[in-house]
Amino acid sequence: MPDILHLSDLHFGPHHLPERAEGARRLAERLNPDVVVVSGDFTRRAKPGQFAQARAYLDGFGRPPIVTPGNHDVPLYRVWERFFAPYRNYRNYISEHLDSVHRAAGVTVVCLNSTRRFTITNGRIRARQLQFAERAFQEAGADHLRVVVTHHHLAPPPDFEGGDVMPGAGRAIEAFTQMGVDLTLAGHMHRAYIGDSLDFLPDDDREQGIAQPAAREAGEGNAGGTASTTSVPRRTR
Repeated sequence: MPDILHLSDLHFGPHHLPERAEGARRLAERLNPDVVVVSGDFTRRAKPGQFAQARAYLDGFGRPPIVTPGNHDVPLYRVWERFFAPYRNYRNYISEHLDSVHRAAGVTVVCLNSTRRFTITNGRIRARQLQFAERAFQEAGADHLRVVVTHHHLAPPPDFEGGDVMPGAGRAIEAFTQMGVDLTLAGHMHRAYIGDSLDFLPDDDREQGIAQPAAREAGEGNAGGTASTTSVPRRTR
């Protein structure tokens, strides 16, 4: 069963605490997980210098982390850039791909960009992205753990406090269930929790939901945070 180390919301820039981020990287060295995932918000304000710091941090891992952008990785106040080149710095420093597929021993990971240039904090997953994920999982091994990574969360925290999911989350969960997805990983909320899609979308005909661990911020100073490690059983297919 593959082990996954999940980090999120590094927020390089003001209020970033490098000792926390470095602690997460040392944890990765100690655990030596099969996969390292960083689910967005690499920067505070999507500036080149902040992205450069994030890139240097990612390069310090033993294997390249799997990444997806967050809403803070899109310029907020630089309006022209936000609307006409929202991912320029992200592509230059972090990854040229916004939606991507990654395969390792026993796991297929699909990253879907949930950020949008027209929204400030909320995310979306489009129909074409669901089709992208479906094609990727059709090519996955029958014994692979199936993982979807977004920045915005699809399942609320167990206490349902401050945990509004992204618009269209129900549609996405239904689609991922049909694809046999076992696990979704997200950040955004700066809370660590494990959610279950059945808490959000109960279904008497469904025996197993999709688990969603959400990581607290790994490098920002306003709430303190750690990474999360995940090891879950595959669903029966």
